[in-house]
Amino acid sequence: MRMHWDEFIAAVQERGQYPEREEAERSSRVVLALLGAHLVGDVRAELAARIPETMALVLLNPLQAHEPLAPERFIRATAAWIEGATDKTATWDVSAVLSVVADLAGDDLTNRLLLQLPPGYDLLFGRPQAA
Repeated sequence: MRMHWDEFIAAVQERGQYPEREEAERSSRVVLALLGAHLVGDVRAELAARIPETMALVLLNPLQAHEPLAPERFIRATAAWIEGATDKTATWDVSAVLSVVADLAGDDLTNRLLLQLPPGYDLLFGRPQAA
């Protein structure tokens, strides 16, 4: 079942402790655009079906990453897209959004998402994997 826009943004705002709704929206758009460039196939489509339609369009943007970004590079890319962000604030933004995404996706889909990503993303999704 697809989550509604207001619920999604409210969850990201709460998780990220953003004082303004706009910050949650901005972080969500940037993180989901970058994430979408790294996912393919059914996993990408299933995730798009669970997030708000506006965010699904961002996730399904046809741009694809040339190579998978390690978590540290994903954070730096996020920081580059958000004016005034640092690696530290971008880590916060990424984790706020991806932890809400993981809650929506559930364990099975989140595990399949993580299989498409380089090691270390489990922490960004708030789902640390046993080593």
